[in-house]
Amino acid sequence: MRADKKPSVLVCVTGQYDCDRLIQAGFEQAQELSCDLHVLCIHTPMNDISRLSDEIEYLYRTAKELGADMTIAFDKNAPKFAAGFARKINARHLVTGMPDNRPNGFVLTLHEMLPRLQITMVTKENDVLLYSVDCMEKSFA
Repeated sequence: MRADKKPSVLVCVTGQYDCDRLIQAGFEQAQELSCDLHVLCIHTPMNDISRLSDEIEYLYRTAKELGADMTIAFDKNAPKFAAGFARKINARHLVTGMPDNRPNGFVLTLHEMLPRLQITMVTKENDVLLYSVDCMEKSFA
């Protein structure tokens, strides 16, 4: 990670309306840590992105309202792209969702690529969980 740039919080979202909770959690984390806030939406490459446009526009507006930059990318390897992006923006903390209330392959792979990056996962119920290699510690924001 680059030390010459202000540290930031990176929020990884999918093109779903309920990802606004992740942006809000990232905003709170960025405020607490005095960091910049960046939102990243990665999708696999597709020919027609129009089916995602309303959701992405909503998330973009949400990010902007909270003072965040939002980047939309299309890549077959989401963890690799996210790791490179995290390095570029000097991310110190990552906020992501947690489908099925357990870490997914994206989180596990990203942790392997960036083991020093703190990762917070937010469940659909808005529980905030700090990712740990040894266990999952539950905390409440």
